[in-house]
Amino acid sequence: MQEKTPSILVITIIIIALGLLSYFLYQPIVKNLNLGLDLSGGLRVVLQAQEKKGQEVTPDTIQKAVGILRDRVDKLGVKETALYPQGKDRVVVEIAGEEDPEAAVDILKNTAELEFWDENNKVLVTGKHLKDAQARMSQGEQGAAEVLIDFDKEGSRLFAEATAANVGKPIKIVIDGNIISAPTVQEPITDGSARITGGFTAKEAQDLAVLLRSGALPVSMKVIEKRSIGPVLGADSLNKSIKAGVIGLIAIFIFMLGYYRLPGLVADISLVLYSLLVLGTMSLLGSVLTLPGIAGFALSIGMAVDANVIIYERLKEELRYGKTLHAAIDAGFKRAFWTILDSNVTTLVSALVLMYLGTGPVKGFAVTLSIGIVASMLVALTFTRYLLILMGNISKNKKLYGV
Repeated sequence: MQEKTPSILVITIIIIALGLLSYFLYQPIVKNLNLGLDLSGGLRVVLQAQEKKGQEVTPDTIQKAVGILRDRVDKLGVKETALYPQGKDRVVVEIAGEEDPEAAVDILKNTAELEFWDENNKVLVTGKHLKDAQARMSQGEQGAAEVLIDFDKEGSRLFAEATAANVGKPIKIVIDGNIISAPTVQEPITDGSARITGGFTAKEAQDLAVLLRSGALPVSMKVIEKRSIGPVLGADSLNKSIKAGVIGLIAIFIFMLGYYRLPGLVADISLVLYSLLVLGTMSLLGSVLTLPGIAGFALSIGMAVDANVIIYERLKEELRYGKTLHAAIDAGFKRAFWTILDSNVTTLVSALVLMYLGTGPVKGFAVTLSIGIVASMLVALTFTRYLLILMGNISKNKKLYGV
């Protein structure tokens, strides 16, 4: 009786704590989840390449432009963007859930061609020799920001020659034909670095650094279409998907409880913790939840249940061999460990490959699945084991363990 009372108390506390966590954390977690284009809609922009002197529009230049634009999007931290060429001279950009989509569009359409001119407007150095660009707060003007740039070896040599030849004269810093500033050269600059100032705010300096780091577009781009787009999935379909998921989870809870009894109850409690872990991790990391991501979550739930099934079937076998309950629990977990580890690691490797090579919804699926796999292993091999041992202290009746 002394052993049962503490175990019952601990399990009761765990169930109450999980219930309270679920109640108080569910709404904040769901509210902070970033929804993808298919669930929340966003902004659709069509950019058209402008053919000018020295800028020929070809399939190769469009593909290069897509790569640079995608790099800009990644550096901006936009949660989900679909970006692809359309026709011979257009690029379509779809931005989901962006707080300031207009600013994102402005950054995407800018050519970001950096040049340094002398006082006669002769080009001295260009941005093709740029190695890095970082924003920081200016040490001079209060509240202003600036961009520090570093040149590669060839750019450092050209910039040193340019500053040496223009001591006491201004060198104009020009971006897309607009003069940003024209500081007077005090002495030759030989370390391959320079500062771009112009009374920038911190956000403007950061955006400019992103543009310069990603490189100049091979052609000028013009916005020919800009409009809001609704969820691809649709509100009705989303509600049906959520309803189907809830029904599926309830069915799993009932099956596990009915077939495995006390271990099934442990599995149900573990699944609640597992769901909170996955959704909470996605919310903290700022991951995007898409329809494929929901599929990845459902798949990882299946794997979490599968891990419990493997453990419980091993537990039942050990009990049939006549082992005591605690010995059977210990042996069941030890013998199921490598099976669970092998299946999860192989799936995790596949998910990581998809995450690295995939884009958009594919990456969303891979991220959700990866988080789910790690969470399922942690919960199954630690929390579930501890809770099952507590259950063993309460009752050693083999019938309550599915035997």
